[in-house]
Amino acid sequence: MKRREFLTSVVALGVASSLPAAQAEVVNGGQPWEPGKINTPPPPPRKGGLQYLTQHEFDTVAIIAERFIPADEMSLSGKDAGCAIFIDRQLAGDYGNAVAEYRLGRFVKGTPEQGPQSPLTPAQRYRQGLAALDRATRARFGRDFIGLNSEQQENILHAMEADKFDLGADVETKVFFELLLQNVREGFLSDPIYGGNKDMTSWKMIGFPGARYDFRDMLSKKGQKLNIIPTSLIDNTL
Repeated sequence: MKRREFLTSVVALGVASSLPAAQAEVVNGGQPWEPGKINTPPPPPRKGGLQYLTQHEFDTVAIIAERFIPADEMSLSGKDAGCAIFIDRQLAGDYGNAVAEYRLGRFVKGTPEQGPQSPLTPAQRYRQGLAALDRATRARFGRDFIGLNSEQQENILHAMEADKFDLGADVETKVFFELLLQNVREGFLSDPIYGGNKDMTSWKMIGFPGARYDFRDMLSKKGQKLNIIPTSLIDNTL
């Protein structure tokens, strides 16, 4: 997992092509756009404490996020950006409970294009997968995943990505790896109101303008350098 490979698809969309990096700011009491005065941000999720993951599970997810996204001069690490907080909150809500998914069965393993076919919710898949990961590392190294050194952790994640690290009969290794990677990506790039992307670190990195109502005031500035300051729906620091 080379540096920022997980962001390739996002950057390829040209998100940063015309938006220079800037210092982000928190918008209090609504968005800066005045005409229409529409202000409909989603209600903030409940703050404080873990909502689904145990402390050990949370620490494991945080370390995995740090391995996926190491800190450098461009941004915080996935751990420091709060990806594990984002994932914990999502698993406690509709996403974790698979409220938008068909779950009545019959479940048959599908093609790669069909995605995972499982009776388990994402929350259940995390609980099962993280436990299986620890069992596998204890069997091989005598320690839980978070007790291994960084090189061992990275090697295991590489092996999981290649489907060459057995997590047992109940867990499809590559499918679980892809779930972790997808959710860490989402947490790193989401609005900070959901717990990840602390200080809008990823938005600063790619020059994304954030949660603005619209850009009508920019339409007359064709060909000009916009210097748009990223903004978030959040009205206080999580």
